[in-house]
Amino acid sequence: MSYTLAYIVEQLGGELRGPDLAVERLAPLESAVAGEVAFVASAKFRRQMLASAAGALIVTEALAAELDGRSLIVTADPYLYFARLATLFHPPKAPRAGIHPRAVVGEGCRIGQSSEIAANVTIGDDVVIGERCRLMPGVVVGDGCVLGDDVTLYPNVTVYHGCVIGNRVGVHSGSVIGGDGFGLAWDKDHWFKIPQTGRVVLEDDVEIGANTTVDRGALVDTVIRKGAKIDNLVQIAHNVEIGEHTAVAGCVGIAGSTKIGARCTVGGAAMFVGHIDVADRTHIGGGTLVSKSIKEAGTYASSYPLQSMKDWLANAVHVRHLDDFAKRIKQLERELETLKNSKEEPHE
Repeated sequence: MSYTLAYIVEQLGGELRGPDLAVERLAPLESAVAGEVAFVASAKFRRQMLASAAGALIVTEALAAELDGRSLIVTADPYLYFARLATLFHPPKAPRAGIHPRAVVGEGCRIGQSSEIAANVTIGDDVVIGERCRLMPGVVVGDGCVLGDDVTLYPNVTVYHGCVIGNRVGVHSGSVIGGDGFGLAWDKDHWFKIPQTGRVVLEDDVEIGANTTVDRGALVDTVIRKGAKIDNLVQIAHNVEIGEHTAVAGCVGIAGSTKIGARCTVGGAAMFVGHIDVADRTHIGGGTLVSKSIKEAGTYASSYPLQSMKDWLANAVHVRHLDDFAKRIKQLERELETLKNSKEEPHE
């Protein structure tokens, strides 16, 4: 498949400069050749840009002046344009309407005629599935679930009973939506399990990565708001709320009843204690432990810098004695203050 630059601009916007030509694929800036198009994310890639053999380049206005005579698409955000062009070259696969003979569908279900139910899918009773959905092999959808339009559940996704999934949601392989939250009460000498009676609600345009778990609420729902993006191997506990268009990277753990605001970013392996609030537009660095509420937007991080084992061991010895050091410093401050006062007293 190939597209002319003029057709691409017609579909996606931007400004065509230089000769129009056909391109067959996207390629990295360093390895792109004739017939391929590459993008230049920022001026720090100027050297690679000038040396590139790509047939066409996606660049900003500022960089275009250095590429006189080249075939260009000029746009304010080349990276975003690249993402849209990649979708043009590789559109999502359309569902193959129908229910496979080896799928199991319960009673009272309503399934859109344009949706695809693949082999070995199991659907419980009273499930509602909208139009143009794709449920791939091994998917399990529990009783009473509601799926909107254009939902894609990749192989071996499990959606427990009663959960609600909005429009244009994607859930990748191995993820579990609506498993029980970790609710337990201590009863003298053993744990008593607390029933988890809430749901999980994934609003429109949410994407959930592979092997991520989103627990159902204990009494109220766990909610992932519109447009939020969750990476692989993330644990989201019961009663959590994640705001609109927030992005959470891999291996993050979010304890129960935590509320993360809208348009936040969370770096990989960050950890959140329960029952805290995080303000909108907050950015959390990778590996950070968020142990209290964040009321003001900003960038927060607490990861310890990488160092050699020898240096770490040497520093760890001192870290163990920080409390003693603090007490000794306070004592020295008191002694210095006493000495200062004695010198300032008038002598008879």
